Amino acid sequence: MPPYSTADHSVLEIIIRSPGTAFDEVVLQCPNLTWNQVFTAIDRLNREGTVTLTPKGGGHYSVHTADQVSLIPLPAKIA
Repeated sequence: MPPYSTADHSVLEIIIRSPGTAFDEVVLQCPNLTWNQVFTAIDRLNREGTVTLTPKGGGHYSVHTADQVSLIPLPAKIA
């Protein structure tokens, strides 16, 4: 695993502090980073399994650390 960048650290701090944070909120909470830097950091962290994106509909996603995902309740099955 390559070393984490400053952008990776900033993004991870936000996700750990606020589990399930919307992707757009992560961008807003990183005023020192561009949208592209946040996207790249989340994409890299997702590909290595550190974070997971959960679709919320309408093109919106929440971001969790891989450990937090196991704590998300699964939706009831629709029969």
